[in-house]
Amino acid sequence: MIQAAIIGLGRWGRNLVESVQHSSNQIQFTLAVVQNLDKHRDFAQSKNLQLSDRFQDALEDLAIQLIVIATPHNLHIKQIVAAANAGKNVLCEKPLALSVQEAQIAIDACKAFGVQLGVGHDKRYWPSMQALQKVVLSGSLGNLIHIEGNFSNENSKIISSVWRNEPENIPGGSITATGIHIVDAFVNLMGPISKVQGKYIAHKNSKEFHDSMSLLCEFESGTTGVISSVRPTPLFWRIHIFGDLGSAEVNGQNMMNIYSQGKSVEVQQFEPLNALRFQLELMARSIENTEPYPMGEKQMINTVKAFVASAKALDEGIVIKTK
Repeated sequence: MIQAAIIGLGRWGRNLVESVQHSSNQIQFTLAVVQNLDKHRDFAQSKNLQLSDRFQDALEDLAIQLIVIATPHNLHIKQIVAAANAGKNVLCEKPLALSVQEAQIAIDACKAFGVQLGVGHDKRYWPSMQALQKVVLSGSLGNLIHIEGNFSNENSKIISSVWRNEPENIPGGSITATGIHIVDAFVNLMGPISKVQGKYIAHKNSKEFHDSMSLLCEFESGTTGVISSVRPTPLFWRIHIFGDLGSAEVNGQNMMNIYSQGKSVEVQQFEPLNALRFQLELMARSIENTEPYPMGEKQMINTVKAFVASAKALDEGIVIKTK
């Protein structure tokens, strides 16, 4: 059983804890590090968590093998490096970093101290997305030509976090909040992105914040892609890959449609999966078996490269090449 500490008990930190606490036989959280102890006492007590307002307590606890980071984006690198220096494995929420250089620092620190590094791209583990990856790898779609993706949600309307509105934490607006999941899916399915161009529009009125984003992508392979995101609107996820023999479209966590010439649409449905639990238990098994976390260094860097370029393209309204 892997003992873990959660750093940050905001909405997502609590989701991570709830996904495994009192139900997993592979990982459990024993400590939560927060800024405001009183705010989180009831939750911590219900989940049998010790509370601390000192990050150092997590680093000094010899029983803790994994640090799970769910803090503002601009804190990630400092916390990852500190955890690695203390010999702790790390699972960091997305984005891993706000620059390619910082991402490499995090990766190098974990390699230097022989600890695992994972990134919280939980949408990779949705049953529909795992099935889509198998279709792509099978070659049944033929030569891949184009990919489209949209991830929209209404979190900006129903959830208030001051740091999520700070410019240093949300480059590119909704590309950071939601679109990064599509960026990672694109890299995972189609390979490195070489060039991006986009448009980001933000609207703020007396009641709520609205934004929309559209991004054109070119891959190193020569294929093309389109990413879009809208906030706030009801939760919606779609990825559609087009090849010269057919196409495959994912709608949400548990459904995929396959389109082939001369055939009726093949609809596949999958059993629901708690992707956060799957991800945490995957990290636990990687630690126990001393096997690399499935998302390797190259993909981590390629996703950050594409994310950073996308944010810059959206903020500045220009074409950006990944570096």
